[in-house]
Amino acid sequence: MNTFEQTPTPVATRRPMAVFYTPRMVASSAGSGSPSAAKPAQVVASWARRGIPIELREPVPVTAVELSLAHDPGFVRDVLAGRVANGFGSRSLDVAASLPYTTGAMLSAARHVLEHGGAASAPCSGFHHAGYRRATGYCTFNGLMVTACALKEAGLVRRVGVLDCDQHHGDGTDAILDQLGARSWVRHFTAGEHYSRESQAAEFLERLPEIVGEMADCDVVLYQAGADPHVDDPLGGWLTTEQLRQRDARVFTRLRDDGVPVVWNLAGGYQREADGSIPRVLEIHDNTAIECVRVFGGSPPSGKSQR
Repeated sequence: MNTFEQTPTPVATRRPMAVFYTPRMVASSAGSGSPSAAKPAQVVASWARRGIPIELREPVPVTAVELSLAHDPGFVRDVLAGRVANGFGSRSLDVAASLPYTTGAMLSAARHVLEHGGAASAPCSGFHHAGYRRATGYCTFNGLMVTACALKEAGLVRRVGVLDCDQHHGDGTDAILDQLGARSWVRHFTAGEHYSRESQAAEFLERLPEIVGEMADCDVVLYQAGADPHVDDPLGGWLTTEQLRQRDARVFTRLRDDGVPVVWNLAGGYQREADGSIPRVLEIHDNTAIECVRVFGGSPPSGKSQR
């Protein structure tokens, strides 16, 4: 476990945020149009440079059996063996090897907050378009639903919230919910189904605490803090950098006040510089981390999140 507390920031003296990360989560998605497979390492390095207080924890990779709780077992075997295309449209064994760790980070972080309360991060993406037996839209396995199902299977939760604030509709999550008949115990909100225009920004931010409050009876919330709703994102276009930061602050504040532990991941973000770097995406993810530490950085919250 490594703790980074370097250049002072407004949150540098706060309690460190648990971050479930390993270099084994990182792969190359060159040629796909998405930086997602390589992004975890860049995000964690950016947090360290910014002096955001984090504690790196090693995630436990999920097994094929755990992946098959939310996916067709044959599909799982074929993806891991490189026999069918992953969400980046390749059969890369490098990507395949990273996938158990990507979803494992989400599940490990969820187990952590269920035990300790508060918030933790799994700095990964590529989940919500993945369906029961389909990889698409840069998503191969639906780590949101795998995590929810694994927690349920282990008897750790009765109800899970999936709060998806990516730019796009979490259609894969909806498909798996219907396939498994899981809507009775998974509360799913996908912002991309309802919001996509700059004229909706004020309404969205005003309503967001109410949306989050509808998950107050959940044992844990899985929050996709997408960077692609940014106004300059080539696949997004309706929230400014400051509005995205307000989004995260409102989500974390309401969950803290309701005593609901939360695990958040990165989701989309596709702004690139001419040299291929992603500084504007990293800034958005930095802001999410800063808001998480600011809101949850004191003593662990009291209430039902303490187990």
